Amino acid sequence: MAEIATTWQMWFALAVILAAVVGYASDRASLETVSGGVLSILLLVFHFAPVLDGEGEVALGTAELLAGFASPALFAILGLLIVGQGMYQSGALEYPTRLLLDAYDKFRLLAVLLVFLFVMVVSAFLNNTPVVVMFVPIMAAMATQAKIAPSRLMMPLSFLSILGGMTTTIGSSTNLLAVAEYQVVTGTRLSFFALTPLGLILAGVGAVYLAFAAKFWLPDRRGGEATTAPDGRQFVAQLTLERGNPLIGQVSVAGFFPDLPDLTVRMVQRGDEVLLPPFDGVVLQLNDKVIVAATRGSLTDLLRKRPQILQGFMAEVEVGEGASGELTMVEAVVAPGSRIIGRTISQIRFRFQTNCVIIGIQRRSRMIRTEVAHIRLEAGDVLLILGDRSDVRSLRSDRDILMLEQSMQQLPDPDHARYAGLIFLLVVCAASTGFLPISIAAILGATAMVGTGCLNVRQASRAVDRRVYLLVGTALALGAALDRTGGAAFLASYLTPLATGPGGTTLLLSAFFAMTAALTNVLSNNATVVLFTPIAVSAAQSAGIDPLVLVLTVIYAANCSFATPIAYQTNLLVMGPGHYRFRDFVVVGGPLIVLLWVLYTVVAPPYFRAVGLL
Repeated sequence: MAEIATTWQMWFALAVILAAVVGYASDRASLETVSGGVLSILLLVFHFAPVLDGEGEVALGTAELLAGFASPALFAILGLLIVGQGMYQSGALEYPTRLLLDAYDKFRLLAVLLVFLFVMVVSAFLNNTPVVVMFVPIMAAMATQAKIAPSRLMMPLSFLSILGGMTTTIGSSTNLLAVAEYQVVTGTRLSFFALTPLGLILAGVGAVYLAFAAKFWLPDRRGGEATTAPDGRQFVAQLTLERGNPLIGQVSVAGFFPDLPDLTVRMVQRGDEVLLPPFDGVVLQLNDKVIVAATRGSLTDLLRKRPQILQGFMAEVEVGEGASGELTMVEAVVAPGSRIIGRTISQIRFRFQTNCVIIGIQRRSRMIRTEVAHIRLEAGDVLLILGDRSDVRSLRSDRDILMLEQSMQQLPDPDHARYAGLIFLLVVCAASTGFLPISIAAILGATAMVGTGCLNVRQASRAVDRRVYLLVGTALALGAALDRTGGAAFLASYLTPLATGPGGTTLLLSAFFAMTAALTNVLSNNATVVLFTPIAVSAAQSAGIDPLVLVLTVIYAANCSFATPIAYQTNLLVMGPGHYRFRDFVVVGGPLIVLLWVLYTVVAPPYFRAVGLL
């Protein structure tokens, strides 16, 4: 340390880092406020007193502190957030999810295991927040069906998504930042699967632990809430078989039509002829009007799985200038005294006035058996309406109907789901094969998601969390200050003697893992990994070992955010649905961290020796 001329600057950087840790952990001020304050102080001080290198050039000044906000790693994170949002918004994960749910009815234990495995695999390539958002209601449904507490499933869902994220370099923003820091310091780029061997071991053991924890240690807490029964209200809807409809030519089997398993066919209007049940050998023909009774859930599933059957409705929903591009379904009640009472749906010209389509009608007093267009509306009728989100929202000002805001539901376009899945696969392939850097692949993928309509600009911008941007940019600035002022080398000098002691490098690895894992549960894992990566590189160089060994140690440990709900955002997502308390994460997540720490201490040194890094 005697060679470092700017000692006061080093101590100042360390003091600012300590203040940042306290500020983030105390939660007394917002993350944005702490980040902005820390960055402002660094910029002000190092503008007037920049750190100079041996040749008198500026090693740390304003440009170097702000460089993190243009870091390829940061843009890779933002791009992958948009790609992940595109996968979620388009419903690209719904098909495999439905297969797993269908298997749940027959093989419950196997289906639960497959769901958790699916979450881990997807989290290795996608930001795990939208994955957890998608699976929270699925886990709740499984818990209700199996008559077990949601608390048995929600925490494993979050923890397994985190464990899956530590198996590839794009599995989490933590990994991407560490890889970027490592490349800046050493000039070496890590391969896509550099984390996979040890990551799979840690994830596998962690999954086994969670299987026991879910049974013995997780609380059986239901929150005192009654189970909500599914909405069984039946809407009358009409399917007009236009050219190309897959129902044309279908023959009824035992009174039912195979492609309409969850819908009850009330009648078939064929010109002036009316066909009534029971249907025996009826063959559906072009221009038939099929009147069905179905729940909203059944119609929604039909729109998602077989949109060609409802192509008449889909074609009538026009997407004009200024439209959001989000197909939305909503319920509305015919208001008392409405001008449309006593008039048929065809007479009120609803589509031409609102650009929305009435796809179903529900009348509590009786079940209607007639063409939907000829039904005369009554006060209290519930209309099921389909349209673009912007058009649906404009119905709020319609005095003739009362829109039920809580019933508004967005329906993903199946074509968008296919596009999103293809874009995701191309991003992963380009990054994993080294054809493109992760940052470029992620930005191209994000652009393609918007370009193909899987996301609109508003949704894409919403996926970019300003807190993530500020936190990561500020963390990179702190990392630069720690490295350029000599603070990283100073802190590493206290750790490197561990490598020469009785335990050798094993003790050094174990110490780095323990310190990083402890800090990541009170501080952001992104900030933790950025701060510890330069320290790890300096410590490894001083100890005479490959820096990659300690950098990988920091990555794995920074992902061990299990002991507190504030350690990672997926923990916060499951805290409410699982009815957890802060103590629950300490009781279940704390031993998991200790287990992974001991396992890493035992397994990592032989592995690194086997691959020639030690």
